[in-house]
Amino acid sequence: MLLTLAVIGPAHALKGEVRLEIRTDDPEGRLAPGTTVPTEPAHAGPLTVSRLRFDGSRWFAAFEQARDRTTAEALRGVRLLVETDTDDPDDEDSEESWYRHELVGLRALSVSGEELGEVTDLEPGVAQDRLVVTTPEGDDVAVPFVEALVPAIDPEAGTVTLAPPGGLFPGRGEAEEAR
Repeated sequence: MLLTLAVIGPAHALKGEVRLEIRTDDPEGRLAPGTTVPTEPAHAGPLTVSRLRFDGSRWFAAFEQARDRTTAEALRGVRLLVETDTDDPDDEDSEESWYRHELVGLRALSVSGEELGEVTDLEPGVAQDRLVVTTPEGDDVAVPFVEALVPAIDPEAGTVTLAPPGGLFPGRGEAEEAR
């Protein structure tokens, strides 16, 4: 399966460099100079990274196929992809990881089976990611994506089981301060 590593943003300067919206936790490894990556739409690539740099807040890249600003600007909005099927599925020591597209749309249930809502997003975080659950009332609740609060995920059943602390979901459970 192909997943998005980065989305190409606007051209930067005159020599074909572009700003990247990074979607990977390892940009230096996956987008190292010399790496050729497939693209979406496919007619834009594949592209070979000739330079990658981080200015302290943003990532920039240049590609062998785009050596001037005009050509680089034409790449705006193109997605840089990575093949994920190459990971070893038999690696039992690795922590199970989930991608956004695998979680969005799952029904969120409490450990007692109560319907809490639907997973509508997976937000990246510094300490841990957060599942965004939209309740039947339309409220968005960010649940830290840690095993203690998300004990089970069953894609076949279309559910994710949550053990939220009191007060996390509006109108459900008693808040910690009230105890």
